[in-house]
Amino acid sequence: MPYLLNLAYLLLIVAAMPWLVWQAIRKGKYREGYAAKFFGRVPMRTGDRTCLWLHAVSVGEVNLLAPLLKQIERERPDWECVISTTTMTGMALAKKKYARLSVFYCPLDFSWAVRRAMRRVRPDVLVLAELELWPNLVGAARQSGARVAVINGRLSEHSFRGYLRVRPLIVRLMRLIDLVAVQDETCAGRFRELGTPPSAVQVTGSMKYDGARTDRGNQKTRELAALAGFEDDDVVLLAGSTQEPEEAVVLDVFRQLSKTWPKLRLVLVPRHPDRFDAVGRLLDCSGIPWQRRTMLGRTDLERQRPSRNARVLLVDAIGELGAWWGTARIAFVGGSLGNRGGQNMIEPAAYGAAVSFGPNTRNFRDVVAAMLRHDAAVVVADGDELNRFVSRCLQEPAYAASLGDRARALVRGQLGATERTFRLLATLAEKPLASKGRAAA
Repeated sequence: MPYLLNLAYLLLIVAAMPWLVWQAIRKGKYREGYAAKFFGRVPMRTGDRTCLWLHAVSVGEVNLLAPLLKQIERERPDWECVISTTTMTGMALAKKKYARLSVFYCPLDFSWAVRRAMRRVRPDVLVLAELELWPNLVGAARQSGARVAVINGRLSEHSFRGYLRVRPLIVRLMRLIDLVAVQDETCAGRFRELGTPPSAVQVTGSMKYDGARTDRGNQKTRELAALAGFEDDDVVLLAGSTQEPEEAVVLDVFRQLSKTWPKLRLVLVPRHPDRFDAVGRLLDCSGIPWQRRTMLGRTDLERQRPSRNARVLLVDAIGELGAWWGTARIAFVGGSLGNRGGQNMIEPAAYGAAVSFGPNTRNFRDVVAAMLRHDAAVVVADGDELNRFVSRCLQEPAYAASLGDRARALVRGQLGATERTFRLLATLAEKPLASKGRAAA
């Protein structure tokens, strides 16, 4: 079987070579990590501490590991964690985010590459984030004496149907996995149907929700609300992580509704700092009085005091969005009307805001599916639909409150997934292992 897979992989690479070369020239992709990817020459581990090899494909999975790694550092500092990733962006983020850990490109699923990597790392547990099942990698881990775990596992209906077509092959692979920690019972059932031993499947919830704050009265949010001059009866519409042209869309909605609703306040938080000035120019051209967040925070003579005439605030500061969401009664999560694939809607949901976002949310499809399934968010296709949503929230406060209550309840129900996942991994790491492969150059 490994040799047939090697042949299939080689044929796929040959067939895709023109596209790979074009991507390397045009976008700079696939230009590094060849020794690790093709020959398994990953950093060699020299110690004998319990080792977890955590594999995160790209940026989303790299971020997902953060709360788990913090808990491991806090409760099991004797463990050694190493991280592999697949993409250049994932590698750059992992090196920045986990600078103290060994970070490397995961070998491609060639039998010789994964076996050498296993000999060099000698993990006790191979931890795969979400769902990254490569037969040779999983097989090499088991042959080296390591346990195999999938964490934050998810399996969409589309992927599930695809796996069912090759179920005899998948069953063989799934029986090699010691733990599948899944996000919900639906995913658990799908994994069991694919042949995963029932005892290996555990429902832990989604780790993406951990770290979200649910208390609007937290100190940072209170400080920012006071800085902006918000009053208790103000209704804050916050558009966060926006990209062009979402600020213009939201501003137009505010312009149409603000005359009827004098207590409506608008907060704009662009996704990228290099767009702060462009959004400022947009606000200048609108003729609507507005303020910059950075000017409110200044202590010199140019400092601005919160003005009741300036009902629009541009947050031109980095790292504050999480706390600003706590001021919002109505939320629009950006990156979702354009092509970016959406941004994190968990934070406003956790605070109990009435959450909306556009239709393009592929980066958070599992979170979006859960929110829509629980009637905890609304999808708006364009400015007109956003206008109708905000207008309804203003006209029917009970509707907005119930939407926010369901969103907060959903998040609270998911909190603790990291803790549950950690406990399962700890149990797995403590099980007796077969003798591990020796280090090899």
